[in-house]
Amino acid sequence: MNLLTNAVVCSVLIMTILCILRLNVLLSIIIAALVAGWLSPMPIPTDTYSSFWHYILLKTTTTGDILINGMAKNLNLALSYILLGAIAVAISRTHLMTFLLGAIANAISNRKFIFVLSIALISCCSQNLIPIHIAFIPILIPPLLSLMNRLQIDRRAVACALTFGLQAPYVTLGVGFGLLFHTTISKQMEVNGMPVSLSDVGAVMWIGGVAMFLGLLFAVFILYAKPRIYTQKEEYAIGDASMGWKEYVTLFGIIILFAVQLITDSLALGAFAGLMCIIILKGIQWNEIDSIMEDGLKMMAFIAFVMLVAAGYGAVLRESGEVKSLVDAIANVTTHVAQTQILSNTLDSDTIASTSQTISIWAKLIGASLMLLVGLLITIGIGTSFGTIPIIATIYVPFGISLGFSVPAIILLIGIAGALGDAGSPASDSTLGPTSGLNMDGQHNHIYDTCIPTFFVYNIPLIIAGVFGAMVL
Repeated sequence: MNLLTNAVVCSVLIMTILCILRLNVLLSIIIAALVAGWLSPMPIPTDTYSSFWHYILLKTTTTGDILINGMAKNLNLALSYILLGAIAVAISRTHLMTFLLGAIANAISNRKFIFVLSIALISCCSQNLIPIHIAFIPILIPPLLSLMNRLQIDRRAVACALTFGLQAPYVTLGVGFGLLFHTTISKQMEVNGMPVSLSDVGAVMWIGGVAMFLGLLFAVFILYAKPRIYTQKEEYAIGDASMGWKEYVTLFGIIILFAVQLITDSLALGAFAGLMCIIILKGIQWNEIDSIMEDGLKMMAFIAFVMLVAAGYGAVLRESGEVKSLVDAIANVTTHVAQTQILSNTLDSDTIASTSQTISIWAKLIGASLMLLVGLLITIGIGTSFGTIPIIATIYVPFGISLGFSVPAIILLIGIAGALGDAGSPASDSTLGPTSGLNMDGQHNHIYDTCIPTFFVYNIPLIIAGVFGAMVL
């Protein structure tokens, strides 16, 4: 199979190109999903269509049905975002964040690098210490925009800090969301004939965490260290304020949100409980509820719908059957390229004895690179690292064994191949979350200020670390 004609490859490339050309992300994902459906070998009985255009129409209809049904996977998250938007609006109508920001501003002063790294630390805590994932972003980040503007912080650095905190902890540490990620790797490898423990996974995945940390430092201190000027919005200005009943009630509602989310493992229920707590205790007046809900919907609806359509897009890619074909194809490509490279250089009879060993090294190098690149494509398409692992483990375990990789090397390749693309994907919550907070005043572009920076800052170090780690482990 030609990799360039694979439906997944073509679809992801089209989505990426359209996003770079500044076509709306939602429309780009829908177009990419339709392309995946058209190019995939979805079975359409020959007696059901009378012409080529009728065939295309049937494929479009089938793809649309899969897309819509697949959207159900992210309904809970979409509802959570809408309710979180309402809570964020409620907070903005109190002096709570103004009071807290005054203290933060005095503590940080002009130390903008400390500010950005502090954001990364807070984001890390959302994955492990208080596993609320992206719930904190629409609440914490918008009120901080005025402070960022005053410090002339490049928001691309903050986007990288947020994405680091949303991804690096689950890649590296087997606690919180990381426990789910490491467990997924362990179980999928066991299902495919290679039993490994959680400690085995944790013993090598730190390599991915170190690579991401180096990427974060590069982004903060070099790539986006220069001052960047933004227009100061009046509604985010920091001023003097005091804590009153509404502020204490709103703070209590936030605590309830986090507590219920931890108890029920449902962000939607947590957001609903927090919002109702604020309403019942009159942190929001009865006649303000409609206005706050409408403003919250305006704030978060686009992100919510992008996540819905992204889930549908992932379903189309999985149903297409082309993901497995893509993974299968790397075995043939690896063997062919490695043998061609070596045999073309094996002209001296004295080198014949070492040819087999050299082919093995080249096959490992090319195989590891292709495995990671395929993982990158799949994750960018379906928007989730956790969903990528079951897809690739089926092929990567036997393929890694055939190439002579050790068990730790295969763990590392599967883990990093799954993690690749989470940073940089237009459809990932690791990029949609930061954009939802940083673009609250309309001065932060999702593709150019979040996706592209995080893609290069994290995916390149992860690929290098994955290939190098697999070769030496």
